[in-house]
Amino acid sequence: MLIKGKLRGMVVMKDNINYVSTELICPNLYQPRKVFDEESIDELAKSINSYGIIQPLSVRKLSDDNYELIAGERRLRAAKKIGLEKVPVIVIDVTDRESAAIALLENIQREDLNFLEEAEAYQNLITEHNYTQEQLASVIGKKQSTIANKIRLLKLPQNIRLKLIENNLTERHARAMLRLPSEELQNSIIDLIIKKGLNVKNTEEAIDKELLKLDNKDIGKDGKKRIKGIFGSKIYINTVKQVFDKYGVSAKYKSKDYDDKIEITITIPKK
Repeated sequence: MLIKGKLRGMVVMKDNINYVSTELICPNLYQPRKVFDEESIDELAKSINSYGIIQPLSVRKLSDDNYELIAGERRLRAAKKIGLEKVPVIVIDVTDRESAAIALLENIQREDLNFLEEAEAYQNLITEHNYTQEQLASVIGKKQSTIANKIRLLKLPQNIRLKLIENNLTERHARAMLRLPSEELQNSIIDLIIKKGLNVKNTEEAIDKELLKLDNKDIGKDGKKRIKGIFGSKIYINTVKQVFDKYGVSAKYKSKDYDDKIEITITIPKK
């Protein structure tokens, strides 16, 4: 197993492979993966039944008779399905903190996590195990900005997150939803996405329209004034771009935000 960054050198492995009863292995408390495809587990079970478990599971010892799984939950589930009494394991000496990081790293390397599971795993390592975003980036081999952007997705309400995953919507759909200022609007847009099968571009356009409606609203009955320009320059650039695209005009756009205005520069080539 490859351990990156600050985990390298901290993990000690035994050279020998042990065979341990499946009943003695408990799930990893820090398993980042929440959803398991039962059909793929069934396929893996058939493969194991024919060829055995090719790659041993990774565990850590909790006591003389108990182990905690670190990596290989799909293999363990599949082995139990076909009634295997024992599975091959490599015993690793790690702390809670390292166990959580390894479990995340294995899932990322195998691309087993959806984008929200990955975000939740990052947040768990930060809040429960005192990683900084920079340390986490070093451990898993990603940019700090990538981790920050993933974690931002957790600002979406739980019901919106469920709809994203249940309907196989993308991370870019989720990022677009973050632009909406209320859960009510987010629910309205995501229902529209699902009903009409909107791609990311169409979703952005639908959100732009909703934000323009909000931007044009008057002061409310409660007398509270909404801050203008809160949605940034992108919505305005997209509106201008749609006009130019309609007439087949190719142009480049640059914007700059000021306290009291947004300045947009449009460059149109002569040829």
